Amino acid sequence: MQELRPFDPTGAGMVYSVLGGRRLALFVSLVVHGGLLLMLAAAPAVIHSNSLPNFLVAVPLEPIEEFRLIDQVAPADITSVEIGAGSAGSESQTAMSTAPVLAELPVLTSNLDQPLVSNATHASQTALEIAVGLVRVPSVVKGQDGVSLTGTSGAVDRITYEILRSMEVSPTLVLWLFDQSGSLTRQRAEISERFERIYQELGMVTQSRNAANAQLSEQRLLSAIIAFGQSVSLLTPKPTADLAELRNAIDSIENDPSGIERVFSAVLSSVDHFKSFTRSSGNRGPARNIMAIIVTDERGDDDDQLEAAIQQCRKFAVVVHVLGVPAPFGRQTTYVKYIDPDTRYDQTPQWGQVDQGPESVMPERVRLGYADDVLNEPVIDAGFGPYALSRLAYESGGLYFNIHPNRRIGRRVGRNETSAFAAHIEYFFDPEVMLKYRPDYVSHSEYLRTTQSSPLRWSLIQAAQLAQARVLGEVTTRFVRRDEATLVAGLAAAQQSAARVAPELERLVEILKSGQAGRDREISVRWVAGFDLALGTVLAHHVRAESYNEMLAAARRGLNFENPRNNTWVLEPANQVSTSIRLDKDAQRARELLREVAAQHRGTPWGWLAEQELAHPIGWRWTEDYTDLNPVPAEAMIPNIILPPMDDQRRSLAPSPPTRPLPKL
Repeated sequence: MQELRPFDPTGAGMVYSVLGGRRLALFVSLVVHGGLLLMLAAAPAVIHSNSLPNFLVAVPLEPIEEFRLIDQVAPADITSVEIGAGSAGSESQTAMSTAPVLAELPVLTSNLDQPLVSNATHASQTALEIAVGLVRVPSVVKGQDGVSLTGTSGAVDRITYEILRSMEVSPTLVLWLFDQSGSLTRQRAEISERFERIYQELGMVTQSRNAANAQLSEQRLLSAIIAFGQSVSLLTPKPTADLAELRNAIDSIENDPSGIERVFSAVLSSVDHFKSFTRSSGNRGPARNIMAIIVTDERGDDDDQLEAAIQQCRKFAVVVHVLGVPAPFGRQTTYVKYIDPDTRYDQTPQWGQVDQGPESVMPERVRLGYADDVLNEPVIDAGFGPYALSRLAYESGGLYFNIHPNRRIGRRVGRNETSAFAAHIEYFFDPEVMLKYRPDYVSHSEYLRTTQSSPLRWSLIQAAQLAQARVLGEVTTRFVRRDEATLVAGLAAAQQSAARVAPELERLVEILKSGQAGRDREISVRWVAGFDLALGTVLAHHVRAESYNEMLAAARRGLNFENPRNNTWVLEPANQVSTSIRLDKDAQRARELLREVAAQHRGTPWGWLAEQELAHPIGWRWTEDYTDLNPVPAEAMIPNIILPPMDDQRRSLAPSPPTRPLPKL
């Protein structure tokens, strides 16, 4: 009879009954030792995996199909007509790379034989250079301003190079936009004469001669001429490769007497007219690069169209180059030396006011002095072109050329040295030094937003917007004591000149001092230089006027001559302020600021102006002198001179040529 056993939920009894006691022990031993061996075998892999970077993830590999290794590579027998792989067309039109020789050994070395290094660090190249010139993505790549030259020929040579670069990539259409102002007469003629050389350098002379017998689509380079003044004139409605037609179009441009230059309207209308030649317009023919070249000597009177022009050029990838003029530093206007181009009329130079600035969205320079003598106010180079045209070139990936025939860095240029049809600029600066002082090429709204958020910038802009403040100019410095009443009256009359200028200067001081709170937070070297120069200069003029007034007031209360013979008090400029502790502190602060600007911004407009201001003492001091109260009349000292009679030759001199009034420039 079978023995009944109690139920065992673990099943151990069943195993024991099947395997037996010895067999169970052997099974357990095998399981334990096998687990230990597996753990020991996996330990190195775990340790090594901990040393790998945490961004590496193991991924199961898919089976790789067998492929054939290429042992040798040889060049094709047919040379590719395209350079690089920058085609804007389909894949079939993309230029393929070619090699001149078959290399027996690879030029590039392999690092496969090098040992792997854990936790290795690698240097990263972070330096970026600004791309200049041809651009296919204008929103990313910017152009360049401040390309300074002394003549139009140099700019045209560089433009020729830019055209050649464009033609290497794709067929090109060049739009020449000419300013119709009278001051540009000579420059238009120079460019017209150089057109033959431009086409020769581009290898297009033969094409130009055969242009009449060729289709437009077969021409690698096409051009069009546009003139602009108060209106825009399309002188070549269809683009052409005929050199004679282009030169005739330029020579037919007439001066616009209105003095208005709608340059941005000309850009908008010309791009709109020729947009069908671009790939962006859905053109089914050969896609062309469009390059606009603006030739002008003014800033343009329709800058309200600037943003629209930028968007239009970006949309159709139009690169804009400008053959322009340097902007006057911190000023809107300058004066051009005009000589009548018709030699039948008087060739005496005349000076016409022209809008050529400022170089920034708004003037960033406080205007002091010369309120009644603006023609003789010194004008210096801003280092950049007018803001709107410079920004158009910059945003489209083009170049702005600052062209001035009298550019001499480090030497003053006199008014009589100024070339005809050029603005009188007294001092020029090295464009390499000026690179880090580039203005903010942003929209008006963005400019106002950033300036209003900075106490330093906003105070400078507010001060620069005020009317030209008067300063202490030619003042009375000699006061003769004939009697006490006469001396006091003379001193009181002289005080009025200081009293007239002091309130305007004091207002400027208060506005600029409100911006000192943001001085340490400003990161722009241009804005720091502008603010320090403005505050230092305004403080110096304010102290000079106030201390002059106080010195005269002290003299009215009575001064005693050290030498009893002397009868004249002389007020001399001096670097000392003894009338007021407050004025003395302001004088010290002014000198500190100006010295810092002159040292840290040497070779710039700010540094140059600071040096000029430091050359004039801020304070005053009294000295004494003697004046003869009964001098000999001047008439008695001049001998009687008998002039010879005028001869017949002088009487027969031809009359002077007629004079025409100065046109609007």
